[in-house]
Amino acid sequence: MKRRTTITNLLDAAIVLLVLFIGLQAYGIATDGPRPLPLPAATAAHDTAHSPVQINVLNGCGVAGVGLTMTKFCRQASYDVVEMGNYRSFDVQESMVIDRSGKKEEAQRLAALLGIRPGNVVQQFSNEHIVAASVVIGRDYRSLTPWKQQ
Repeated sequence: MKRRTTITNLLDAAIVLLVLFIGLQAYGIATDGPRPLPLPAATAAHDTAHSPVQINVLNGCGVAGVGLTMTKFCRQASYDVVEMGNYRSFDVQESMVIDRSGKKEEAQRLAALLGIRPGNVVQQFSNEHIVAASVVIGRDYRSLTPWKQQ
């Protein structure tokens, strides 16, 4: 008899907890749950003017270490370097910036920062690339800003 009372008490407690849980869930649904706090005005909308531009840095000259030097410089300048690798060939004479997003002004600003001639900013759109621009380091890398500052 005592064992039956213990089991009955446990079942009663479980039923009470279940009813409370269901009641809280129903209340949450009825009131749309807790309200999120509003974001400050500066971050309420995605402000692309102040978010870092995503780029990749590609070695087009075959010299070891140039990609790392360029990546460090770009990151210090608040660019988001999401990839560093090799270009399709190592015979690039002059460094260039490839605009992949259609925002040529951003690519031109990046080129100016790096010391790349404005004529070496080209547009090449591709669905394969997730970056706004690609920096291709050519054999003229010693004339670029990251190496002039060393």
